[in-house]
Amino acid sequence: MRCVSDPHHGGDAGRPLLVFAHGNSFPAPSYRKLLELLGDVFDVAAPERFGHDPDYPVSDSWPHLLAELHAFVRRVAQQRRVVLVGHSLGGMLSLMLAERDPALLRCVVLLDAPIVSGWRAALLWGSKRSGLAWRIAPAAAARRRRDAWTDLDAVRAHFKAKDIFARWDPEMLDDYARTATEPRDGARVLRFRRDVEARIYATLPHGLGRLLRKPPPLPIGFIAGRASRELRLAGMRATQRLVGPHLRWIDGTHLFPFEHPQRTAQTIVELWRALETTAPAAARDGFAGSL
Repeated sequence: MRCVSDPHHGGDAGRPLLVFAHGNSFPAPSYRKLLELLGDVFDVAAPERFGHDPDYPVSDSWPHLLAELHAFVRRVAQQRRVVLVGHSLGGMLSLMLAERDPALLRCVVLLDAPIVSGWRAALLWGSKRSGLAWRIAPAAAARRRRDAWTDLDAVRAHFKAKDIFARWDPEMLDDYARTATEPRDGARVLRFRRDVEARIYATLPHGLGRLLRKPPPLPIGFIAGRASRELRLAGMRATQRLVGPHLRWIDGTHLFPFEHPQRTAQTIVELWRALETTAPAAARDGFAGSL
């Protein structure tokens, strides 16, 4: 994988640049295998952990997280338009960035990133206003999540015993155990703080449906997990209206990038190629992002 996250060491200007935005509680290094597979086609860069930089705190509807992604993309772009791919949290931020600064991007690929609109958006807004969002899953579960173990072997054993990880590719699970935790005070602890994870869940954007009225002026695609509970809860009508024919389905749950990294990478590349055929020439070449 060619990683160009350091703006002073750019990649090959002849290759497209892909920026990957991670899901909530899953730092970018835990997607290593997927990103390396994408590195066969793209130069790849990825912000490591949203929500942990005090300059970009988590607040309602994530304006500072959006600013964090925006700053990262502008820093690594180096006169190239970006293929922006985001999983879950990262997908929602990617869609928001497409609205804010579409001239910075070639296209956007969303990985199981629910677009909540209509009555569901009203319920989401009400749950945040009443404080209920903090008392129910997933925010409440995140606050109670175990975040410390004796050593790396204990981390691996813990996750392997969880049903949610049973479908994961073994390499992805091992990378998650290693890279999503770190040694601290003689123990192994989560690098993505559970209070940050919970705050992200409790402040989900409720206004993404407005994008249906005036979609960003660039190609947008969506890859959905056939067994995704999150998409069932959010509904797919808004997503289908936004992406039109650029909707792809893949076996797996909301976490299909970890379950099927090879198939996910193949589908991203295939969808990107389809999106490129619909993009204006100006969106495929050059750079016009705001600075």
